[in-house]
Amino acid sequence: MAIARALAGGRDLLLLDEPFAALDALTRERLQEDLRTVSSRTGITSVFVTHSVDEAVFLGTRAVVLGAGPGTVALDVPIPLPRTGNDDPDGLRGLPEYAALRAEIGSAVRDDAAR
Repeated sequence: MAIARALAGGRDLLLLDEPFAALDALTRERLQEDLRTVSSRTGITSVFVTHSVDEAVFLGTRAVVLGAGPGTVALDVPIPLPRTGNDDPDGLRGLPEYAALRAEIGSAVRDDAAR
């Protein structure tokens, strides 16, 4: 509901801190798809904080993995996946590029957590 209110307010920037964390998997996936569609159609910029690598790759155009030390960046990578506003979510998640990005980002998270 808060996302809808923010969008209705005509904002240019959305700040989202784990907005889908408390949802069941199916609802979470559906809202991710809705947010991706709205974002690509409106051009609104979102800063999305998540602990889910899959969510970061699916929703993002860029992923920044924060390091264990204060103010450190472990990885900053663009996510050059198609964004037409009506992309097939399952097809997108099945792309080799999607899998490669998930692996790269996941590795950065694991490597930094091991330090």
